[in-house]
Amino acid sequence: MPRAVYVLALGIFAMVTSEFVVAGLMPQMAEGLDATIPEIGYLITAFAAAMALGGPFLTVAVLNMRQKSALILLFGIFLTGNVLAATAPDYRTMLVARVLTGIASQAFFGVSISLASRITRPEVRGRAVAVALNGLMLGTLLGLPFATVVGEHLGWRAAFWAITVLTVLAAAATLAGVPSADGESQENGSLREELGAFRSPRLWLVLTTSTFVIGATFSAFSYLNPILTDLTGFSTGTVPLLLVAYGAATLIGNTVVGRLADRRTLPVLVAGLALNLAFLVGFALLAELPVPAVVFMLGIGLVGVTMNPALVTRVQRAGNARPLVNTVHSSFITLGIIIATSVGGPAIDAFGLRAPLWIGSGLALLGLFSLLPDVLRRRSAAGAPDAAAAGTADTTAAPGEAATAPQPVP
Repeated sequence: MPRAVYVLALGIFAMVTSEFVVAGLMPQMAEGLDATIPEIGYLITAFAAAMALGGPFLTVAVLNMRQKSALILLFGIFLTGNVLAATAPDYRTMLVARVLTGIASQAFFGVSISLASRITRPEVRGRAVAVALNGLMLGTLLGLPFATVVGEHLGWRAAFWAITVLTVLAAAATLAGVPSADGESQENGSLREELGAFRSPRLWLVLTTSTFVIGATFSAFSYLNPILTDLTGFSTGTVPLLLVAYGAATLIGNTVVGRLADRRTLPVLVAGLALNLAFLVGFALLAELPVPAVVFMLGIGLVGVTMNPALVTRVQRAGNARPLVNTVHSSFITLGIIIATSVGGPAIDAFGLRAPLWIGSGLALLGLFSLLPDVLRRRSAAGAPDAAAAGTADTTAAPGEAATAPQPVP
């Protein structure tokens, strides 16, 4: 695996830590910015909305740049947003800072995943994406607790300064460890060529699957704390340990899925969604029992957000491995998070704390239905005379993808 893929994971780790930091420091930030807790909550929504809506436009702006240069520019924008957050004198300034960092982080994800795919051999792209996305898993496992501890002991502004330092280190590592490929900007293609991929109806269906997969997972994850304390009966001191265990489960699942994503893309997604549906339903039914609740929670960690490497592989084969497709895919993933969090809150008010788990179950079921066309197409191909060729459908590149196939880095 090229060293650069691990460097990209460090950059993603910095971005994800910044994304989650507000959730861990709501009371301190509300006091420091003279705002209410719900207003601080809107900063999370603003970050997610900026990612989903603004990220693709920023990606378009850097299309004609070499991807390494684009990453450094995006680091600069992200760094500016974090410094603005650390020094924000009022709520409005903080809101601008969160929008700025949200847009930059989404574009960074798209360019990073594209670059990780480009600099590795086609047969190990899924593993490369999994390694890069370990930055996302570690952001959940380590980044959020680290930022929260710093904020609680040194003040919430110190947490943003710590993320700023981490961003500088990640940018320096990118300068030193990510190669600059000759002719790379030309390979990205013009805006018309990039947009051409979105003429495929199948690509839109594939993107929708990602929304359902991540929405199903975050319906549960977003409300784990109150579910585990108010329904299951764990103490507030125990929940952080359970969340660390959940984060460890995501690391394990991401590694396993990454190794299977290239050759078993569709079976992995079908199995993962089916298991996630079972875990969500089980959690909803038995949330008041500690042992089953923990088992189902860890199961969701193993087969939820960890489907990302297979989702990315499927999207790249339906479209291409270029930055804009990857960024739009990230926007559809973020849309799943927005749906889960925006629907889950009102559902809790109306039906109780089990409601998000049932919502997640419904989204997982919709995800399974969205896979049906590919499942049926694969069965049909397997019954054709050239079944041997069809049997390798999971590893066949999408039309036009060969032109973007990565070259191994010496």
